[in-house]
Amino acid sequence: MRSIWKGAIAFGLVTIPVGVHTATEQRNVTFHLVHKEDAGRVRFRRICEVCEQEVPYADVAKGYELPTGEMVVLESEDFEDLPLSTSRRIEVLQFSPAAQIDPILLNKSYYLEPDSEGVRPYVLLRDALERSGRVAIVKVALRQRESLAVLRVREGVFVLETMLWPDEVRQADFGFLEEEAEVRPQELGMAESLIDSMVADFDPALYKDAYREALQEVIEAKVAGREVVAPATVPEPGPAPDLMAALRASVEAAKRRQPSGGAPAAARGSARAAGEGGARGRAGEQGEQGEQGEQGEQAGEQGAEKAPRRGKARRPA
Repeated sequence: MRSIWKGAIAFGLVTIPVGVHTATEQRNVTFHLVHKEDAGRVRFRRICEVCEQEVPYADVAKGYELPTGEMVVLESEDFEDLPLSTSRRIEVLQFSPAAQIDPILLNKSYYLEPDSEGVRPYVLLRDALERSGRVAIVKVALRQRESLAVLRVREGVFVLETMLWPDEVRQADFGFLEEEAEVRPQELGMAESLIDSMVADFDPALYKDAYREALQEVIEAKVAGREVVAPATVPEPGPAPDLMAALRASVEAAKRRQPSGGAPAAARGSARAAGEGGARGRAGEQGEQGEQGEQGEQAGEQGAEKAPRRGKARRPA
């Protein structure tokens, strides 16, 4: 991997030179915008609203708009003098339990690779941090933005996870939080039974991006000029008229989906105990009303699953 930034971890009086590498990537299917009549590329140009002339990138500056509509123009020299004390340093501020970091604050992940002269102090800090069971809270400036970040160890490598500032997290101000929705103990017990019946160790490799795979098949079919067959759609369940009955059915379905051996023994025992205890106290509760179900896929995604299509790839004229 190619480093995007070079600096040093500042840990007390110890300096560890490192390179920063992007740790994640999104595997989206990328497209160009084209003219559908002849497949020619559609390009965007930087046009000035005032003089209506195309502006070379070298003449592009950044503007901050005032409430009055006036513009404050900032050029690259204006940013160079800003007091970014961490411009080439990953400054360790403190060490904290990982459980104190709210995941909503985490933004972007990077790998840190030591330079040849920094391997020994890198390994020393890595091993000490792993043995402590904590994470390091650091401050770093990447791409003209200063951020707090978490420094932790993953598979023998430091991972730098930049964080949002607290005022960048929106408040969950929703009206239902002020309402009092009645939840019966029998319903709560059945919902807990459903959770217990679905307990398993998380393995991300068991899941796949079905939409991306289907989209790739559409593209390959276009290239080959063969027929595109839409996959069979599974009807979405509507709102359940009986919440208790729907929960019971979900528990039974979850048990049937378990492979031979089922869920871990502790989870199976917990689910069985909750199910048996709840059954005795839930006789006659069949008529409880409620709601259940997920909303349908967005219209754009549904469009990818319409009737069969036939076509070939086109090249620009």
